[in-house]
Amino acid sequence: MTDSLTPSRYRWSILALVFFATTINYIDRQILSLLKPMLDVSIGWTNTQYGWVNSAFQGAYAIGLLWFGGFVDRAGVKRGYQISIIGWSVAAILHAPIILLVGMSLGLPSGLGWLANPLTPMLVPAAFVAFLLARLLLGLFEGGNFPAAIKAVTQWFPRRERALATSLFNAGTNAGAIFAPALVPPLAYLLGWPWAFVFAGIAGFLWLLLWGPKYDSPERRPEVNAEELAHILSDPPESPGRPMPWQQVLCHRQAWSFITSKFLTDPVWWFFLSWLPDFFEKTRSLDIKNSWVHLVTIYAIITVLSIGGGWLSGSLINRGWSVSRARKSGMFGFALLVVPIILVSSVGNWQAVMLIGLAGSAHQAWSATIYTTVSDMFPKRAVATLIGIGGMAGAIGGMIFQVFVGSLLDRFAKLGNETAGYATLFGICACAYLVAFGINHLLAPKFEPLVIREL
Repeated sequence: MTDSLTPSRYRWSILALVFFATTINYIDRQILSLLKPMLDVSIGWTNTQYGWVNSAFQGAYAIGLLWFGGFVDRAGVKRGYQISIIGWSVAAILHAPIILLVGMSLGLPSGLGWLANPLTPMLVPAAFVAFLLARLLLGLFEGGNFPAAIKAVTQWFPRRERALATSLFNAGTNAGAIFAPALVPPLAYLLGWPWAFVFAGIAGFLWLLLWGPKYDSPERRPEVNAEELAHILSDPPESPGRPMPWQQVLCHRQAWSFITSKFLTDPVWWFFLSWLPDFFEKTRSLDIKNSWVHLVTIYAIITVLSIGGGWLSGSLINRGWSVSRARKSGMFGFALLVVPIILVSSVGNWQAVMLIGLAGSAHQAWSATIYTTVSDMFPKRAVATLIGIGGMAGAIGGMIFQVFVGSLLDRFAKLGNETAGYATLFGICACAYLVAFGINHLLAPKFEPLVIREL
């Protein structure tokens, strides 16, 4: 530990690493949606089949969140993140059929088509199964990102800075969504779509080269001086105890305030990530070569505005507002800002970009705030576990919504009116946050630390 009268700022270096991990995480998961038009031609799958592939990812993501939540509380942030990102980087690469060239040397039956020889035209059943398995593996390991990230913020930042820190690292989701449409389509057209998955996997392994040497608890990092450590540990001390089992966490209705909020609102964000490129193509005749600038603009807007949303509740607390009043005021305001998205299908291209950008910003600010309420109410030893459970609930909600979206759009496609299908879906998204806020308030009228008894 270094000695200085001026506090060091090493905690922000840790936050930068978490930000970049989240960025890579979201690039990996968005590649498929950006390549959907290209894969529609190569594979010929339906919206329903594409919805099932996304649903498989989210089902596995739900399991991964639940498992990693408890694992990170037991094994620690450093090890948990390492295992998670190694697994999801391998899974990203496995999306590329170039890896399946091994199948040729193994002499797989030619009836397997693309699985046996990726140079042959892809058959729908084989390609569908291959992507399904790759997405399952990706979802399983990507489930470690948010439990580890939120736990890292809890360890490295005092309560008054956590909403801002969470919104900053959570901006990695937006950065990933900005970089992906700017980089993936040109790369896919230049080298072939499989290489987009390969490079995403390589990025994860490069991140690990920094994470291993740089991360540890604040007390054990020599870059942290006494002043910064005192700032990090400035909250009232918590009573020691073992990591809380999920059964004990679920006994508290405050846990359900977080869980139900995730279940109702996470599907909206998944809908944006998975279906916006298709929305612009099917309703506005903008393929990925023309719509990428709209997508980049949307996520650039989200990146800028969502950070301000994360700053808001912390600023109000510093002005003397109670934690509950500051967090709830922010959440209600963010819920209202999503409502105008109901108009998306009836406005022009750039007006739609503005409305989606506003709604996405409100979602990310909502998400950063709702994550912070977990550490407001629960001790550090329970944070990753509850984040994992809540994230699992959000992924299950997203899994159900993905299948619903695909089947609904196929029904409207048969009627020749996919615009009406998307209008219905955006209407559902517009209402989700106000419903979630009402339920959250009923279950947790105040965001105050709980008194937890050992079992």
